[in-house]
Formats: sequence, C-alpha cells, structure tokens
Amino acid sequence: MTELHQAVAAGDTEKVKEILTLQRCCPNQKDIDWSSKTPLHWAAANGDTEIIRILIEHGARPCLRTEHGWTPAHFAAESGRLAALRLLHSLHAPIDKEDCCGDKPVRIAEIYGHQDCVRFLKKAEPEGQAYRKKAAQAGVSLDDTDEEWIQQDKGHEENIVAKSRNKT
Repeated sequence: MTELHQAVAAGDTEKVKEILTLQRCCPNQKDIDWSSKTPLHWAAANGDTEIIRILIEHGARPCLRTEHGWTPAHFAAESGRLAALRLLHSLHAPIDKEDCCGDKPVRIAEIYGHQDCVRFLKKAEPEGQAYRKKAAQAGVSLDDTDEEWIQQDKGHEENIVAKSRNKT
C-alpha cells in the first residue's frame, strides 16, 4: 500500500493534497496486496467526495478496476455512498461496468439494500450511456476502459476454455 493509499484510506485530505502536489505517488497505482485497488477505490468506498475530486483532478482514472473488475462506483454502491456515486456520475465516470461476475454497481447496491443508490443508478446508467454515445458520435475519446483489466480478463477466459478442452 502506497503512502497515497494510506492517506486516502485514513481520509487525510491534507496529506492526499501534499502527496499529489509533490508527485510522490501515482494516483493510479494499483495495490496488489488489496486486490489491485487504487486510491480512488478507497475514496469511493469511504464516500469521501472531496478526496475523490482531488484524486480525479490529479489524474486518477475512475475506469480502473480491481482484480475482480470492480470500479470505484462498485465500492461506492456497496457502501451506500450516494454522494460519491453522484459525483462520479457528474464527472462522467463509468458507473455501469460489469465486474467479473456480471454485476454492475446497481446490482451491488441492490444486494446491500441501498435503495437510494439503486434508484439513482437506474436513472444515471442510461444518462451515462447516452453521454458515451454522443461523445463517440462527436469523435471525443473518453477514458472509460481499463485496458490492463481487459487483458487480464481475456487471459482468465482463455485459461477456462483451455481447461475445459483438456477435460474432454
């Protein structure tokens, strides 16, 4: 866990600002000991909107995923952090990506009984999709894909296929 991960997890806004201003840590560093969580995943889980905003202003990518495919929106949904979900949505972060089990943040919010988050996500998902479609039509590139996770997921799928072939 980096110094930045620790400051975010502790909710130490001033320390987060200092670390990012001095460029002591990359805001997109994945912590392999914690399922590849980035500092933004921690901030979303804590519902710390000020730190979320600071991280994104300093280049944090809200599309990055943990090893199980969770985005920051999944963590905010799990914890019932409606304000964090609203902020992520307002910043055009992907809030409708499926994890490795096929669950979107709205499903996670349903599982944990966060009905306010469910209502919001059901409204926000089509808005986000419409925004991405409009951006694509205008030729605007959006940062909404974690390429590293896509490659990891493809490798995992290939291993499953190979194992099933060997059994037959």
